[in-house]
Amino acid sequence: MSAQDRGAAEIEDRPMKPAMLRGWRRLCPNCGSAPMMGGYLKVRDACPSCGEALHHHRADDGPAYLAILIVGHLMAPLLLASFTLWRPDPLVLTVVFSAGCVALSLWLLPRLKGTIVGIQWAKRMHGFGLDQGRSAGRVRRP
Repeated sequence: MSAQDRGAAEIEDRPMKPAMLRGWRRLCPNCGSAPMMGGYLKVRDACPSCGEALHHHRADDGPAYLAILIVGHLMAPLLLASFTLWRPDPLVLTVVFSAGCVALSLWLLPRLKGTIVGIQWAKRMHGFGLDQGRSAGRVRRP
């Protein structure tokens, strides 16, 4: 096996599904044993358990977009159904669904961000490549 074939084999060795599930649980996509988040939405620079560098991620607006998409697709039919079935007072409907949308959005945001970081890690995007490996000692800020 040539060096190029070994390099191609190493690139494909990160399974997507476990990385996404670990990210959903807000754990390191590499080891799955330490928390990925240092705060509500702040990703740690490196995993405290395995040393995998996590500062490469570029989640940007993806989690917010996905949260809006999911919350909108869940709440709009519920709003329509509750309005047509029970005809509650508009103020009650507004308060209940506003609180529900905010709560669901806040619950989804860190999980979606972890999932996106897990996808980026599994696909070796944005610096999660072979040469960036476990570099907790040489963490640099972008």
